[in-house]
Amino acid sequence: MNDVSTAVTTPEDEARQFRRTLAMFATGVAVITAARAEGPPIGITVASFNSVSLAPPLILFSVDRRCLSLDDLCVAGRYTVNVLDESQRETSNRFATARGSKWDGVSFDGVGIGRLPGALAAFECEAHAQHDGGDHVIFIGRVVRHTARHDGRPLIFFGGQYRSLDTTPVAA
Repeated sequence: MNDVSTAVTTPEDEARQFRRTLAMFATGVAVITAARAEGPPIGITVASFNSVSLAPPLILFSVDRRCLSLDDLCVAGRYTVNVLDESQRETSNRFATARGSKWDGVSFDGVGIGRLPGALAAFECEAHAQHDGGDHVIFIGRVVRHTARHDGRPLIFFGGQYRSLDTTPVAA
């Protein structure tokens, strides 16, 4: 007779395994910036950025409910999604921290709300909607201005670490 052992899993184990499975989807990395009523601007790193609609132009990103800047972001009327270049790993790490001096030496580029220098693309948005996303809040922004530079390479996150994009075309 063969013994069959049953593994007891905890919700934490299941969440960890789910996160590891999700990490198999490669994503770009973006920093969301916004003005704050008082204090330094909001700046958070996300890997959950996506287009929603071309007409009207809508984008979305999600933010963990534990994020210290969440309440301020929820009341922000405008924000910018900065798509990072592969040379901006330090910028990604800087804005992924909960506290500290993430804004030291950082200036905004151009006239937009929080456009970070060196970003591959920037989407300046008016707040359009917010939705419950379980342990995250889903933000939908209406794009009012966008800019891109086409000479860089995106910062990619896959398998829990930064990766480089191979620009060799894949055969159809």
